[in-house]
Amino acid sequence: MNLVDRFLNYVKFDTQSDELTNMTPSTPGQMIFAEHLRDELQSMGLKDISLDDNGYLMATVPSNLPAGTKVPVVGFIAHLDTSPDMSGRHVSPKIVEKYPGGDIVLNEAENIVLSPDQFPELNNYIGQELIVTDGTTLLGADDKAGVAEIITAADYLLKHPEIKHGDIRIAFNPDEEIGLGAHKFDVKRFGADWAYTMDGGEVGELEYENFNAAVAKVTFTGRNVHPGYAKHKMLNSMRVANQFVIMLPRWETPEHTEDYEGFYHLVSMEGNVEKTVLTYIIRDHDRDRFERRKKELEHLARKINNEFPGCCSIEIKDQYYNMREKIEPVKYIVDIAEEAMRLAGVTPKVQPIRGGTDGAQLSFKGLPCPNIFAGGLNFHGRYEFVPVPSMEKAMQTIIEIAKLVAERKA
Repeated sequence: MNLVDRFLNYVKFDTQSDELTNMTPSTPGQMIFAEHLRDELQSMGLKDISLDDNGYLMATVPSNLPAGTKVPVVGFIAHLDTSPDMSGRHVSPKIVEKYPGGDIVLNEAENIVLSPDQFPELNNYIGQELIVTDGTTLLGADDKAGVAEIITAADYLLKHPEIKHGDIRIAFNPDEEIGLGAHKFDVKRFGADWAYTMDGGEVGELEYENFNAAVAKVTFTGRNVHPGYAKHKMLNSMRVANQFVIMLPRWETPEHTEDYEGFYHLVSMEGNVEKTVLTYIIRDHDRDRFERRKKELEHLARKINNEFPGCCSIEIKDQYYNMREKIEPVKYIVDIAEEAMRLAGVTPKVQPIRGGTDGAQLSFKGLPCPNIFAGGLNFHGRYEFVPVPSMEKAMQTIIEIAKLVAERKA
């Protein structure tokens, strides 16, 4: 089975994750998909295949180097789930051969069009074969493109013993989209010296920096009194919460920031007169600025309490940290990925992730893990698409990494 056929087969599996189930995997479709992949890996002849009760699938492409040759064990990881943001059921992808430019009609009946007017990056792929949605679901290139690329690369290496490589570990985990992909990942069982997640966007992306992240829950307790007799008695928690919101710098929000700029993001507001709860996420690449952002929220809570004693309480919980501090001591693993991309005919685009990644959590668990492009664009919605040549370049990058690692001494 070739790369495209694998991908088209994989997107048929409904694997949306769900943060409300409190199970691992969070949805049964992910385990069904993992079982399918396990059977495929067995039929291909991979070794040390294991699938645990939490949906973590691991396997080995065994070394073909002379007996006794010691080289590092490198890993490649992708996630099984797709985003809860849009349906991943009954995905019906369409292939656009030699994209001529201009609009792509995804769904004529519903007038859903993928247009370079809204998505100018389409113009970078004129003449290429694209895989798009039918406009009613997401595509699932995030991260079934990564799954397909890893498995197809493993298959290629098994069928081409003239390409020398050491042991290569591969893994597919559940629930990345809800931030839980690395939580039950057994780094010791995986047994790699380092790894790469194949979970980036367009061709060439290489990332080893991500946000430091925290979530803050700010609760305002009010006092409800009949509004006709409320003077000097009522305390409207919603109004106080609004006062808190506008005390934060308006330009330090997602819609006003880019590159290395951090932000405060109000993700929900729920309340009435007696109680209002604000939920923020806090993001910054710089650890010191990240800590200052948390302190600023605590400072504003104290200011509120100075004016309205006992009204405001705040709970802040760290979520993940910037993997750069774990990658920099082993920066050569980024250099290897850059060289592999060039050998595959790809210009590396080293950039920070304005978000999180399983690789960040895995890096702090002892498995340094930069992120490499999988090729897709416009993730999590009906306008998602993936250029086939980008997937092919990702697969070739995996093969080139395997070859380069085989030249290193363990």
